[in-house]
Amino acid sequence: MTDRSPASQTSRYEPARIEPLWQQRWQEQGLDATPDPAGPSDVQGEPFYALSMFPYPSGSLHMGHVRNYVITDVIARTRRLQGRRVLHPMGWDAFGLPAENAAIERGVDPTTWTDTNIAQMRGQLQRLGLSIDWSREEATCRPDYYRWTQWLFLQFLDAGLAYRREATVNWDPVDQTVLANEQVDSEGRSWRSGALVEQRQLRQWFLRITDYAEPLLQDLEQLSGWPERVRTMQANWIGRSVGAEVSFPCPAAAQPITVFTTRPDTLFGATYLVLAPDHPLVEGLTSPDRRDAVAAFVAEVARESEQERTAEHRPKRGVPLGATALHPLTREALPVWIADYVLREYGTGAVMGVPAHDERDHAFAGLHGLPAPVVIRPPESDSSAAGATGPAAEAGQAYTQPGILCGSGRFDGLASEEAKSAIVAALEERGAGRQRITYRLRDWLISRQRYWGCPIPVVHCPSCGVVPVPEDQLPVLLPSGVPLSGRGGSPLAQDSEWLETTCPTCGGPAHRETDTMDTFMCSSWYFLRFCDAGNDRRPFDREAVDRWMPVDQYVGGIEHAILHLLYARFFTKVLRDRGLIGVTEPFRRLLTQGMVQGLTYRSPSSGRYVASPSQGPDGEPQDPDTGETLEVVFEKMSKSKGNGVDPAGVIDRFGADTARMFILFKAPPEKDLEWDDADVEGQHRFLLRLWRLIAQAAEAGLSLPAGPLPAGEGLSPDERELRRAVHAAIAAISEDLGDQLQLNTAIAELMKLSNALAPALEPRSEALSPAVLEEALEALLLMLSPFAPHLAEELWQRLGGVGSVHRQRWPVLDPTALTRDTLDLVIQVKGKVRGSVQVPAGADRSELERLALASEVARRWLGDAAPRRVIVVPGKLVNLVP
Repeated sequence: MTDRSPASQTSRYEPARIEPLWQQRWQEQGLDATPDPAGPSDVQGEPFYALSMFPYPSGSLHMGHVRNYVITDVIARTRRLQGRRVLHPMGWDAFGLPAENAAIERGVDPTTWTDTNIAQMRGQLQRLGLSIDWSREEATCRPDYYRWTQWLFLQFLDAGLAYRREATVNWDPVDQTVLANEQVDSEGRSWRSGALVEQRQLRQWFLRITDYAEPLLQDLEQLSGWPERVRTMQANWIGRSVGAEVSFPCPAAAQPITVFTTRPDTLFGATYLVLAPDHPLVEGLTSPDRRDAVAAFVAEVARESEQERTAEHRPKRGVPLGATALHPLTREALPVWIADYVLREYGTGAVMGVPAHDERDHAFAGLHGLPAPVVIRPPESDSSAAGATGPAAEAGQAYTQPGILCGSGRFDGLASEEAKSAIVAALEERGAGRQRITYRLRDWLISRQRYWGCPIPVVHCPSCGVVPVPEDQLPVLLPSGVPLSGRGGSPLAQDSEWLETTCPTCGGPAHRETDTMDTFMCSSWYFLRFCDAGNDRRPFDREAVDRWMPVDQYVGGIEHAILHLLYARFFTKVLRDRGLIGVTEPFRRLLTQGMVQGLTYRSPSSGRYVASPSQGPDGEPQDPDTGETLEVVFEKMSKSKGNGVDPAGVIDRFGADTARMFILFKAPPEKDLEWDDADVEGQHRFLLRLWRLIAQAAEAGLSLPAGPLPAGEGLSPDERELRRAVHAAIAAISEDLGDQLQLNTAIAELMKLSNALAPALEPRSEALSPAVLEEALEALLLMLSPFAPHLAEELWQRLGGVGSVHRQRWPVLDPTALTRDTLDLVIQVKGKVRGSVQVPAGADRSELERLALASEVARRWLGDAAPRRVIVVPGKLVNLVP
């Protein structure tokens, strides 16, 4: 049955009329519903899971959103046409600070604010014509979702992977909450508020992601479908280091100072030890005369963020404790200091200072006049420098490369790698050290002192301690009506009715945990929920997950390389080990799309952005207030820069299909895209040409589906040439839409195909077989449909296509159509191209040589002279050397 368009009577291309009508029709037909991956279906192919990173419901789409979701939609639509059973869901990462801040600033309930934004953004996404199965929609702030986030937390708790401890934390003074290290930028500012982060001591909940450091690192090798850049970022963040743990006895303390070093070959160059200011040994090692100076320094450092303390070019500050530790091999007394650049959370919270062979130690020693003996020399250097010492300020630069040991007793003359093993063996023999592997990765801090987040499902009992909430009492609901002020401490602690409860173990009075979870807890498993959305008995059924997972194609920004993507991998491995799922990695292929950049006007003197510049006498942009000529650059779109483009405005003016085509054609998906209104208009003109092309076809009486092609040798040369163009496009676009996802070049191939087809549909053109023309039209519309779904559907129906264009099958390549009876043979004379001649496609070397010598090109350039040499490259060229 033909699915006629309600708008098909219009003679003009009017996206504002056509697109909403088709969106409504698709919804009524359930066109985007997910087929059962196991049961009978009209789609017989393998399951394919296409997923975009779900958005925070801010209330309005930006062009970065559009690019992300349209890329995924093209992939989903293409795989359906190629016979795959496609899961393409959408949801909302809906907990988080913006909703709570909106509640504080505007006096609106976070739930109301979030639900309103979700409804608005859902409508915006639907306007884009995305083939999303909305029946699987999830929002992390809804109790039927966060019930299962709480259940999964209890799984971590039961496995010993969730724990609570006192810790120095990053405190955001604006958002009044704790931040994970990953949420603090290189300048020590909060990733969201931009405030300078402070250090505080709080009792916090953590997940033991460090228990999975090695598999998280090793399994990166499996992710061949991920960008190398992302895998490198994760490997660097995990930061595996092989080295030695070394103990330095302290006469003034009952226990030694233990350090970790990746360079045990430099041990004989250690001239001091440095502890983190909050190291537990500091108080006991501080001499009475140093207590005031040490206390003042500790208090000062406590006010600084980790990023400030470890900034590369900042002076390395510290104070001595007035104590010493003994070198484990030489028994030399080494002074003990505290310094701002040593962090308690990293390694052992103590380092050995080797000024001659570590740049940071060299800078610290130079500032404080500490000696810097050279114990490693370059392999090619003069050994007379062995053991040279003096204040680090006079010792030049630190030599940090491997080399040959010197000034190291019986280890002199050994190469660094050999010396590492020998020195570690000597330490182990004395009970003063051992080989050890460490990681830069720290346990994941998940506590947040905010309201709008998933409650942590435990209670605190004076008798029983921390007690998990029983599963049959989940979810622990967020209370309504809690006053939100934005001041320190968790708002949940202010609701006594919610706070006070009964201990599930002893029945005595207890109080609920008032911290909520980091929002990344909710986004670390949502892709599993989509496999079995709506399940009210468990978060997901293993069988359903194992049928769909891993996600075949995941699309999102590079900014999530360390946070979300690492946490999602961690969750997946834990849930596998708990027997809840069968997969090891969540995402088979990852595409990190580039940013959408807009034209930006910036003052070169102040750096201020100017949203609406005036025009100078020569047409240059100027600051309307100062008259200064402005810099013009492309930068990431944002409101603050005044360079944003509202997707709704583009859709209102040109239609969703034009917006989709531009965002896909302007640049390869992984590259940044520079917005250009002229290019948007160019894509609109291309769609208009297609509209007119199909109108010509309909007027010529052509219709779909295509009829049978003439048998045998019944095709004319022009018909064979058109079929060759059609099947060349099928081959190229099929490859472009494969694993490499070259969406821009696929659109270029569609343009080439339409250009090849247009002359054949001109009224005065030589008539071609209707079947050949219909084959071309059918292929064109089928391959257009993932990119411009509304227009493709409309044109399909105008030509009488049966059913929706989106329920057809991808065009089948006919390799025989690509073969040529003849080919153009290039003629060169002395290596320079002088012309060409048409020859039979199957001509052998001798025939090619004969035809080349007989050609008009050869006669023109050689006359009657015979060439001294003839070079034949079959199928390509003949080079005549006179």
